[in-house]
Amino acid sequence: MELGFDKPSPAISFVGRHNSGKTTLIVKVISELVSRGLNIGSIKHHGHPDFDIDYPGKDSYRHREAGSCDVVVISPARMARITEIYDEPSCDEVVASMPNHDLVIVEGYRQSGLPVIEVLRQGNERDIPAAEQLCTEGHVRGVVPVAVVTDMESVVSYAKSEAIPCFDIDDVQGVADFLQNRYARPKLTVAIQAGGESRRMGQSKATVPFLGRPLIERIVERVAPVADEIVITTNEAENLAFLDTLDLCCDLRLVPDVYEERGALRGLYSALSAASNPCVAVVACDMVFASAPLIAHEAVAMQMRRADAVVPCNRFGFEPFHAVYRADACLPAISDAIAQRKVRARDFYECINLSRFGREDIEKAAPGGGCFANVNTPEELARMERSIQENGDR
Repeated sequence: MELGFDKPSPAISFVGRHNSGKTTLIVKVISELVSRGLNIGSIKHHGHPDFDIDYPGKDSYRHREAGSCDVVVISPARMARITEIYDEPSCDEVVASMPNHDLVIVEGYRQSGLPVIEVLRQGNERDIPAAEQLCTEGHVRGVVPVAVVTDMESVVSYAKSEAIPCFDIDDVQGVADFLQNRYARPKLTVAIQAGGESRRMGQSKATVPFLGRPLIERIVERVAPVADEIVITTNEAENLAFLDTLDLCCDLRLVPDVYEERGALRGLYSALSAASNPCVAVVACDMVFASAPLIAHEAVAMQMRRADAVVPCNRFGFEPFHAVYRADACLPAISDAIAQRKVRARDFYECINLSRFGREDIEKAAPGGGCFANVNTPEELARMERSIQENGDR
């Protein structure tokens, strides 16, 4: 079972020429974000292949000089690793090796594909041609910035005309606000839908026994590692009181459906409206292999893509009940769809900025597959139990 895993870290890059002031800015921004309680990682792209972090006379240097190609230095408070490499790793690979941060701030790596903040300073001669290229061509060396930090009037005017976020070179608070609101990992509510009628099952799916315990208990434990809050939409709260005894790393609340008339779209509205956080993952209570890693990757994708929803899509179509939604954008669209008597969970997708999470994305996030398998009948439940007993859980 996925009871523990590494959460992928969102990342953004600051780029600029030598003496543009980007390092000074980055240091101040990191300090500000850390003071707000964010867990920040950072990457510095060094242009010289032979840079060093130890020096002659240190024990680590002597280890490497003797021929060790991988030296780890550990103290009670920190660890450093010096590894000789033959091919420079990509920025994506480096970021992937740094999980569990609210944000990774990268200095350099313009061509990495990460969102880029361009730093341009009036007093730096090297920034003048870069500023001209941005103002005339809309990019610097082929990369369009998501924001600029500058004290150059021409760049400020251009940014305003193109509605590009623009910050003064000394506006650390403003840059930190931008990063926290747009790119840092958001707080996440996981809403488990357990309010269905379960007619084919013949009893509540939430409380049906599965591998010796209620099915809902299994789902809660699978998604808890990624959740800052768990909400269960249910009309049988009295039968789920046993969930209070679970040892979880987050709060759990039971909430009733908003609408008396049930249905997929109405259930989705109930889930999003009950959440305390703006980012909401919605999972059906009968998805026996619900995947916390998949939810985590979807949440990061929603933030990085600036989408209103990230919905996995496979050969069977959309999977709306293993998706992540931005509540403030989706609730009005769902309400309008309900008013038009629409009932399918996907019936509001055309009204929001939806991002598909394709088969390659799904495989990367949850290589084992099977995340969307669900059980609707006693026969399906029994088959799934036998499969797990014979082949192991995942």
